[in-house]
Amino acid sequence: MAAGADRMLLEQIRQVATAAGLDAVGVTDTAPFTQARRAIDERKAAGLHAGMWFTYGRPERSTTPAELLAGARSIVVCARTYSPPDSAPAEGAGVRDRRGAVAAYVTNDAYGALRDGLDGICEVLRRNGFDAVAVCDDNRLVDRAAAARAGLGWLGHNTMLLSAELGSWTVLGSVITTAELPASALAQTDGCGTCHLCQSACPTGALDTAGVLDANRCLAWLVQAPGAFPPEHRVALGNRLYGCDDCQTVCPFNEPAADPQRDGAIHRSRPVRLRSRRDGATRGASVDVIDLLQMTDDDLMTSFGHWYVPRRQPSYLRRNALIVLGNIGDPSSTAVEQALRRSLSSPSDVVAAHAVWAARRLGRGDLVAEARSAGLGDDDPDGLVAAELVRSVPTRRAAG
Repeated sequence: MAAGADRMLLEQIRQVATAAGLDAVGVTDTAPFTQARRAIDERKAAGLHAGMWFTYGRPERSTTPAELLAGARSIVVCARTYSPPDSAPAEGAGVRDRRGAVAAYVTNDAYGALRDGLDGICEVLRRNGFDAVAVCDDNRLVDRAAAARAGLGWLGHNTMLLSAELGSWTVLGSVITTAELPASALAQTDGCGTCHLCQSACPTGALDTAGVLDANRCLAWLVQAPGAFPPEHRVALGNRLYGCDDCQTVCPFNEPAADPQRDGAIHRSRPVRLRSRRDGATRGASVDVIDLLQMTDDDLMTSFGHWYVPRRQPSYLRRNALIVLGNIGDPSSTAVEQALRRSLSSPSDVVAAHAVWAARRLGRGDLVAEARSAGLGDDDPDGLVAAELVRSVPTRRAAG
């Protein structure tokens, strides 16, 4: 590429990104992400991935971006912010309600806008004679590692990409291209300093080691994992139906007027911001779990199929809803009683098993006894219902 032409091309890319509503753009080369590969291998060996696939599935691919496109020379990494939740972190036991909290990222269409911007960047590159491929919410690339190396921020103690200007309420995507573009300057390697608020806020201790996530205890992963929800973390789930934002809501860099020196956080602003944080998206979203439990499979997938649902099985949405119901439901409510009765008679062992837990959690062991006399557990191929029937469940003190 002729001298200066690479910078002119990069300016075109930035203009397209700005027009598409993206908030930051950085560039890095296509060298392997050796540090990320080492971390993935170590965490898999320690069992911290809890069966999570994503970049853990094929790390030899996700950490070698040059394999995604023949002749690749650069990675253009982009970030788009989304609105954080208005509400405080989800409460645990004692909440009298029927609404399950939903993580902020699924209540905003940030990924849709991000994909549009990445596609626009690909068009610019192709018009200039280069090949390009967009990678977004995709297990082919370690997106946070790419963003950090492209100067968009650092990997925080909560394992999220953190930016001194944008915080962590962002979605990330990249364009792999054969164009050789000027690389961005690196951001600080640890802007968190001595701050450990995210670790203290984690309801299950999944961040006991700074910057290392134990997915076996991460609520955001467990609501997406197949099988029975771990009994030891059900009370901690509180009213969270899908996702958990606690490690982000407490982060000083995510406060609207954050003091960058608070709690030892180091502020070194980088000139990568393209536009201001946006408002107006759905915030503090929640779902009525009673209504959810009444939906047919087709209605559930129509309403929530854009979420990651384990094995595309609606029973896992009902599983989560039943845990929430056990933690926040009013046991004297007719609607709650009807939801429990229906769930206890469900042909799904996943649903029936978690209905046992929810009923006992609400002090409604009478409903479980009634269901047992009607054949509860007769069709239990994996023993999920049997395991729940012998499990000791702490009755919620606030119930009754």
